[in-house]
Amino acid sequence: MTDTHRSQTPDPARDPAQAMDQALDWLIVMGSPSEEQARAFHQWLVADPLHAEAFARAQMIWDSPPISLCAQNLAAAPATVTMLSRLRLHWKPLATAAVLVLGLFSFTNLPMRIQADHLTVVGERQRLQLEDGSKVLLNTNSAFSSTINDHQRVARLYQGEAFFEVPANRPGSLEIDAGPVKASVRDTTFAVRYLDGIAQVQVQRGDVDLRATRDDTRVRLSAGESIRIGPNGFDRPAKLDAATDLAWVQGRLVFENCPMSQVLAELRRYYPGWIINNNEQLADVAVTGNYRLDQPLDVVRSLAHITSARLQEFPSLMILN
Repeated sequence: MTDTHRSQTPDPARDPAQAMDQALDWLIVMGSPSEEQARAFHQWLVADPLHAEAFARAQMIWDSPPISLCAQNLAAAPATVTMLSRLRLHWKPLATAAVLVLGLFSFTNLPMRIQADHLTVVGERQRLQLEDGSKVLLNTNSAFSSTINDHQRVARLYQGEAFFEVPANRPGSLEIDAGPVKASVRDTTFAVRYLDGIAQVQVQRGDVDLRATRDDTRVRLSAGESIRIGPNGFDRPAKLDAATDLAWVQGRLVFENCPMSQVLAELRRYYPGWIINNNEQLADVAVTGNYRLDQPLDVVRSLAHITSARLQEFPSLMILN
């Protein structure tokens, strides 16, 4: 990177691609900067909010599996040049490859999107009524389909979270398929959450018969019970705190002495952007609060205020320092 490049003033057109290109350069330079380079980087960073956003995204790309694997391969190459030189030489192609891989990741759920009858985007909820009279509330970033006819009553949650109200005035059971578990219900009110290969069933009213798809193990849950099901089968049933665990049904997020890391993870489900915590001391801070789930930005601002953390806000990006 030349001095001219480092001292470049913000482009009036505020080109995101150019900002990312500069950020990728700076990420390498800041691995071992001189005092002059550190000062120049700070000037570049504060010159335009777009720069900070691009640099944060560049850091995420650098930490991604594609880049890590490529860096390991480069490190194992013959030591004809230094590691830093190899990274300087290959950083742009590596970053481009990582961007392509990460970008294509959103297409890996294409089969699911084709099969789903109903999809919600991040931050959206959707109310449905099935042909048998069952009511379904889909939570944020969920995919769902159903087949209701004279021969079967089947619903599938491909990802996300759904709250079911199943009436008693129908013969037979409604079958719900959610990854590692299948549920059979009638005259029941309950929720199913399926994220990252883990399913969770929470029963508010009635009984739910569960079967693990892995080994056909069966469990019956009653009102006030909750259970997690992963690749290895069922965990032990736990007590359901409906006021907290099902608060999302009422449009709320309720936390009681939850670690900040867990709270931020939940908020990310409702925010169509990046929420980054650069302050490790915040991770274990206990949070208690009752918030609107459709205002994740206000929740992060509130958390920053009560913890005295410094919050930087950019388009689609919030950084806690």
